[in-house]
Amino acid sequence: MGDAWRTDDSGALFDAILRLESRSEAEAFFRDLCTLGELRDMSQRWAVVRLLDGGLHYAEISRRTGASTATITRIASWLNHGEGGYR
Repeated sequence: MGDAWRTDDSGALFDAILRLESRSEAEAFFRDLCTLGELRDMSQRWAVVRLLDGGLHYAEISRRTGASTATITRIASWLNHGEGGYR
């Protein structure tokens, strides 16, 4: 896949996100942009990242977040070997 996701449209999306000035603007933007399921999934992934970074075991993270261990493993891989965005 490489950088195929880096398109003019994705760039425009990131530019729009960077223009958000407050949490309430971000909430409104993402609520309009995403389905409730997408927001739930992104929020869950962010919770998993924070718990992984805190050193919790996968089973405990799964118990706390409801994420599968397969999802946690994927997130851990991106946390440790991705582009550094989680940091």
